[in-house]
Amino acid sequence: MAWRVAGKKGTFTSLTKALAVRSRYTAASVSKSNLEEVQRTIPVLVGQIQGCFLNAAQWKSNCTNLLTYRTSIRCFHASPETLAWKKEPEALGLKIQKKGKFKKRTKDSSPPVEAPYVPPKLKRAASSSLSDRTVEIFDGMTIVELAKRCGVSIPVVQDILKNVGEKVDSEYDPLSIDISELVAMEIGVNVRRLHSNEGAEVLPRPPVVTVMGHVDHGKTSLLDALRLTSVAAKEAGGITQHLGAFVVGMSSGASITFLDTPGHAAFSAMRQRGAAVTDIVVLVVAADDGVMPQTLEAMSHAKAADVPIVVAVNKCDKPAANPEKVKIQLATEGLALEEMGGDIQVVEVSAVTKTGLDKLEEALLLQAEMMDLKSRVDGPAQAYVVEARVDRGRGPLATAIVKAGTLVCGQHVVVGAEWGKIRAIRDMLGKSTDRARPAMPVEIEGLKGLPMAGDDIIVVHSEERARMLSAGRKKKFEKDRLGRKMESEKLGALVSESNLEDEEGEVEEKPKRVEMTIIVKADVQGTVQAVTDALKSLDSPQVFVNIVHGGVGPISESDVDLAQACGAFIVGFSIPTPPGSINQAANKAGIKIKIHRVIYHLLEDIGNSIVEKAPGTFETKVSGEAQILSIFELKGRSKAKGDDVKIAGCRVIDGRLIRSSTMRLLRSGEFVFEGSCASLKREKQDVEAVGKGNECGLVIQNWDDFKVGDVIQCLEQVNRKPKFISSQSGAVRIEC
Repeated sequence: MAWRVAGKKGTFTSLTKALAVRSRYTAASVSKSNLEEVQRTIPVLVGQIQGCFLNAAQWKSNCTNLLTYRTSIRCFHASPETLAWKKEPEALGLKIQKKGKFKKRTKDSSPPVEAPYVPPKLKRAASSSLSDRTVEIFDGMTIVELAKRCGVSIPVVQDILKNVGEKVDSEYDPLSIDISELVAMEIGVNVRRLHSNEGAEVLPRPPVVTVMGHVDHGKTSLLDALRLTSVAAKEAGGITQHLGAFVVGMSSGASITFLDTPGHAAFSAMRQRGAAVTDIVVLVVAADDGVMPQTLEAMSHAKAADVPIVVAVNKCDKPAANPEKVKIQLATEGLALEEMGGDIQVVEVSAVTKTGLDKLEEALLLQAEMMDLKSRVDGPAQAYVVEARVDRGRGPLATAIVKAGTLVCGQHVVVGAEWGKIRAIRDMLGKSTDRARPAMPVEIEGLKGLPMAGDDIIVVHSEERARMLSAGRKKKFEKDRLGRKMESEKLGALVSESNLEDEEGEVEEKPKRVEMTIIVKADVQGTVQAVTDALKSLDSPQVFVNIVHGGVGPISESDVDLAQACGAFIVGFSIPTPPGSINQAANKAGIKIKIHRVIYHLLEDIGNSIVEKAPGTFETKVSGEAQILSIFELKGRSKAKGDDVKIAGCRVIDGRLIRSSTMRLLRSGEFVFEGSCASLKREKQDVEAVGKGNECGLVIQNWDDFKVGDVIQCLEQVNRKPKFISSQSGAVRIEC
């Protein structure tokens, strides 16, 4: 940049502006006191630059020469650090490092401290509280509605949709019910699917009837009489231990789907599943036995599922039958019978003589007609798993009842946390079919894994969607399981801390609790769950029953390896005896294998094993009593043998006296002394024990103040084991 100076007056002004710009001085930086000196200096420079154009390099050199006159111009820089060299830096709020030698940093020779790992906090702090929340989803719901029901913001739902590979255009776009479930599971909430029948063909369907009641009250025999078969004869021990489903054609031409549930106390979960899928509950009560515990439990399951009840009073052909007494008992338990002004029908039947079956059929069809049972026939099927098992040749099999829609062979399905493509559909007679309609019990084949009894079956459009839903459900299931485990551990820690705080002073020693590790194998999934729950109910303060694994199918080598690793024994129920190679491997590893086919025998066997393994509690027991009849004194003994000794001449009046036990001296019923027995003789012979009615001489260590009439009790430490108690209803427990 160049400046052209025109005259003296303009030269001074232009030069002053130029100097202010280039050297960051203001016009006010030239003081009046130095103005004359500046005016003398300016003409010299003006003579050098007048009449010529200066380039940038020449201008910079001239400005540098001008800056050498530091005495004529006062400098005020905008930065306070520059002024700090002439003034105190503390006055301007600056910290200037003082000059000096730098100190060498010393190395810390102490070992590093291992700090516990603290996981980072999640962005959604309320996600832990969402696990107990259940939202309803349906096909075609928008992103806005899904976010509102799940309690999260719309961007969160959109991010999850992008992660699962869904295209997001607008927040009002409809979502499929499968995608909605994936998003809800990722958020951490439980879902309940809602299905609409709009535009679908809705037709009447057969009723699903569940037969429930107490064990050995004739449920299966009644069904055998209805379908003219003999299932009860095939059941081990004469009791039903599985949940069966079949269709019975009535004489009137109508068909009814029946579910037979076990009556034993161990199969409560099966009865609950039966009540959840049923339309009508037939409550079977024996006329000669009356209302029993499982009868009341079946009533509670039916009431919880809001299902109508039809009472069948069975065994009316027996001489001890009293149906009127049964009706009074049922009315006392809260059932409003028709004879007493209610709406619950009561039918007297006999499975042996086949009397009253036509009346039971009429009652069931009348109840079904009043309910006006209809279901959607077309569209994807909704089904419910009532039982699951593993077949050696066909793989995992699931027994299901279709609730709505039509289940077609070749469809991709998601069953609980498992998925698969339906390879075959068979009815309860074993015949193959290509489709299953509502209220039809079928057995499906083609699942990748064994589902849980009680899972829902949903039909999806593709294999990829089935895989995604299965993976999401498994992840959600594992997350919930770990959450429950952590909560139980925290609760246990709090309880133990409270117990430690409450303990003050001397506390009685509590018995040691040992662990019994068990591996359960059974023929079907529902039985595995029933046996596992029954064994867990045998927990006691002394023995903890730990079920490390429960599986379906015969015992394998992997089960033996797992039992050897964790020190468990294997319990098999309704499975074939393992081959010789597995028995040999188990014997070599010291693993016990117990196979049972009747639930009574299994629970009794395990209960006795628990009683044997329990450490028990040691208690002081009076094993014998003796009364002092006379006192003898031995004198004149040498110093080597000790002082004089007093001997109590006694007669054993109860039990027996044992030399190795502790003796307690009672005088007039009050405690006087307790000590060990130093000598016990009978007829001058040292003996270990003296029975009832015999006389003996007794010496108590460190005590010689005997009196005639005193009572000496023999105290013995006894280990009291728990007791295995089985009730008439089949319920078992361990009593300590």
